[in-house]
Amino acid sequence: MAFLLEAGRLSSVERATRVVDGTRAENSAEHSWHLALFALTLAPHAPDGVSIDRVIRMLLLHDLVEIDAGDTPIYAAKAGDAAAQARAERAAADRIFGLLPASQGALFRALWNEFEAAETPDARFAKALDRFQPPNLNLAAGGGSWRDYDVSEDAIRARIGPEIARGAPDLWTWISRRIAAFFAG
Repeated sequence: MAFLLEAGRLSSVERATRVVDGTRAENSAEHSWHLALFALTLAPHAPDGVSIDRVIRMLLLHDLVEIDAGDTPIYAAKAGDAAAQARAERAAADRIFGLLPASQGALFRALWNEFEAAETPDARFAKALDRFQPPNLNLAAGGGSWRDYDVSEDAIRARIGPEIARGAPDLWTWISRRIAAFFAG
C-alpha cells in the first residue's frame, strides 16, 4: 500500500504540455495513463515482436520518479542539467520501487531501467510513444507548450524525431507531416 499511495502523488506533478483542450497543464499521472491508452490503441503500429503488455507496464511506471525528481520539460532543458536529472531520477527509482516487496520492486525497477535504456524493441516503442503523445496534444491545443517555449520546427524534429522514428517509424511519418503543416500555416 505504501507504493500505491506514493504513486498517487504523481497526479500532483505538473507537466509543460497542456491537455487536449489547452485549458491547463497535463499532470504526470494523466500522461502515464494516456500513454498506456496510446500503446493499446496504436499496437498495430508497433514493430514485429513488440509486447504491448510490457510496453503498457513500462509506460505506467516510467514517470513515477517524477514524484521526487520533477518533470523536466523537453524544450526547457538546459545543457548540463541532464546528468543531474538522471542522478535524481535513479535515486527516486531506488526510493519508490524500494517501497515494494523486494522481488516486485526489482521487477518494476528492471522495467523502468529497460525503458530508460531504450535498447529493446519494447522500450524503443514505449519511448517513441512517450515522444509521440506530446506533439499530438500540442497540435490539438493550437501549439500548446511549443508556443510557451517558443519552439521551432527544427527543434521539435531534433528533440522528438529520432526517438519516434527509431521505435515507431510509421508514427513519425504521420506526425511529421502534421508538424510541418502546423508550422507552414
